[in-house]
This record gives sequence, structure tokens and C-alpha cells, in this order.
Amino acid sequence: MGAWALWDWGSAAYNAVILTFVFSVYLTDSVGADLPGPISANSYLAWSIGIAGLFIAVLAPVTGQRADAGGRRKLSLGFWTGLVVVATAGLFFVRDEYSYLWLGLVLLALGSIFFEFASVSYNAMLRQVSTPDNIGRVSGFGWAMGYFGGIVLLLLVYVGFVTGDGDTRGALGISTDGGLNIRMIALVAAIWFALFAIPVLLKVPETPGLPKEKRLGFFASYRKLFADLKELYRTDRHTVYFLGASALFRDGLAAIFTFGAVLAVTVYGINEADVLIFGVAANVASALGAILGGRLDDRIGPKAVIMGSLVGMLVSGGILAFLSGPTAFWIFGLALTLFVGPAQSSSRTYLARLTPPGREGQMFGLYATTGRAVSFLAPSLVGFFTFAFDSDRAGIAGILVVLAAGTIALWGVRPPSPDRDAAHAAPVTRQP
Repeated sequence: MGAWALWDWGSAAYNAVILTFVFSVYLTDSVGADLPGPISANSYLAWSIGIAGLFIAVLAPVTGQRADAGGRRKLSLGFWTGLVVVATAGLFFVRDEYSYLWLGLVLLALGSIFFEFASVSYNAMLRQVSTPDNIGRVSGFGWAMGYFGGIVLLLLVYVGFVTGDGDTRGALGISTDGGLNIRMIALVAAIWFALFAIPVLLKVPETPGLPKEKRLGFFASYRKLFADLKELYRTDRHTVYFLGASALFRDGLAAIFTFGAVLAVTVYGINEADVLIFGVAANVASALGAILGGRLDDRIGPKAVIMGSLVGMLVSGGILAFLSGPTAFWIFGLALTLFVGPAQSSSRTYLARLTPPGREGQMFGLYATTGRAVSFLAPSLVGFFTFAFDSDRAGIAGILVVLAAGTIALWGVRPPSPDRDAAHAAPVTRQP
């Protein structure tokens, strides 16, 4: 279990540092700050991530299915993780000049695609490192490791490369010329992810695949995918319903992190330098929530944990929408993130409990696809409410609408039963 969870710890290098708090901000606020023309760097970033999402939606299920069938789940994880590391390291060459924006956007989009494919295989391993009795705790521990990894790495890069003023920054005194101090962070993130991805590749056993004669070609895999979906809807509609409901509320969860830093500065008056510190505190809250939620998951089931977390986020976000000032954001923003961890963790265990053995890669590929299929919803609603009311604060309503829709959709989904968990105890070697 520990070796498996270290991948989550290492993945914070991409999630927290590259996508959320450091490099995406560098691309939009520094590299693309003087971009000529009427289209902003923010718009180009959104479009590049959107195009990446399209590739993920189309390819993720078949990628996972083929890894399952070929007994190459671990190989698939190593391959896609390696490509994430390469794309992350490549960001070192993105200098602080707008002509380099396109290189940064392409590498960020490719990294997002590779990361999602790696996550499909990683999530599919959950049952290999757990039992039906502790799957919630194991998943929660993994999510918590990811958050704690983000805390440690964010603090390291903040102290080493970001703090201070003038031509050199951080305790290491790295020059800011051409954005060198931020570009060095990309190299650190790549090395961090590569190192902590190694244990899972060495310790977790590979799953047995199908006989070679039963493996399918690329296009035949799509035919099987559609046939399986039709059969899944006929025999187990609640799994399909869960995929749809989780796509909604996971889009809301993603929006919290995507727009949280922006709202902190523009609406609640948090200093830009303090946003990184808030990010550390938010990761602590989310990690604690994931650990507690994982324990509750094993006792009361994943649906109850997700529903309680979504209600907690709606209440915290609703109160925050009517308050002002940094203190209010720190209190209710952290309360909001406390519920994000358990919602993410139990969503993963929910699907793992529902999935027949041997099809984990395919199902988590569908999980990625359904999530990407509606990934435009929360950003679009944030933009709509912001434009309609001419207020950045109104954008919070867009996030709350998506979370509420996901809560309502999940309400009618039947939770996985303990009997089904026992029946799905996978016949593979497990790590204690």
C-alpha cells in the first residue's frame, strides 16, 4: 500500500505545482502577459486544456481496457508517468517571453493527457493493494499522500525559488532572468515525480492479462467498449448513473481548485504571495479530510461520505459567497477544502467497489472520460455568472450550481452493497 500511495505523493509535482499554483500562473501572468492581439493568455490556456480533455475523453477508456487485457497495467503506468516527467522537464525551456507561450501550452496540454492516462492505470490498481474491508482507508490514504506531497513540495519551491524581491529569488538565490527561477521549479517537479513513481513499479505485482489470441486491436477495442457500455446499462444501470453523477460533482471539485486562487485575490483581497501559503493550508485540510473520510467510507459506505461532503461544500461555499475579506476566505475556504478530499477519495472507492475484477482499467478510463465530457460546465457557468452580474464574486454561484446538480444526481444512485464487494474480491496478489 505504501509503495502505491507514493505515486500519489509524487503526482503532487504535476497537480499542485505545475497545473495549479506555479507554472500555469507563470504562463498566463508572465510569459503571456504582453501577448499581442485581443485574445488573452488565460483563454489560450483554457483552450489548450480543453483540447487535452477531448483527447482524454476519446482515448482513456480504450487505453485502460487494453492495459487490462494485455496484463500491462503496471507497464502502462510507468510509460505514461515517464511521459509526464518528460513534458514537465520540457517546461524548463519556456522562457519569460510571449513567443514561448505556445511551447508552454503544448507541453502543459500533453502533460495533462499523459497524467490522466497514468491515473487510469494507477486508480485501477486500488483493488490490488486493498481488501473489501479497507479499500476506503487505502484510497483515503493515497489521496492524503497526494495532498501532503503537495504541501512539502510547495513549501520547498516557495522557500528555495520564489521568496524575496529583486533579480534573484529564494534561499538558493536563483536569477529571475528569463523566468529561470520558475523554470527551475519545473525540473524539480519532474525529478520529484520520477523518484516517487519508482516504488509502485517495483513493489506492486502486475495483473494477469487475457491470452494473446483474445486480445483486441485498437479499433476492435472501441467496438468492445460500446458493446460493454450497452451491456452495462442493461444489467447495471446504477454504475452508469454513478459515472454521470460523479462527472458533475467532480467538475465542481476541479473548479474549486481552478478558480480558488483567482477568487482569493480578486474578491477576498488575499495577497498574491499568500495564495501559495493558502494552497499549503488547503492541502493540509484536504488531506485530513481524505484520511477521516476513508475511515468513514469503510464503516458507512462511499455514498454517504460523498453526499455528506457535497452538502458540506455547498454550505461552506454558500456562506462564503456572502462574506468579504481575507479572514472569511481563510475560514470558509479551508472549510470547503476539508470536504474535497473525502469526496475525491470515496468517489474512487465507489467505482472500485462496483467494478468487476479484471475491468478496472476500462472502468476508470470511463471515469476519466465522463469527467472530461462535462469539464466545460463549471468554467462556463463561472464565466456566465461573472459576465451576467458583472462581478467576480458571482462566479462562485456557477461552482455551487454544478455541485448541487451532482448532489441531486447522486441522490438516486444505489450504493454498492457489501455482498458485491465480497464477490468482487479480485483474484490477484495483494499487498497488505
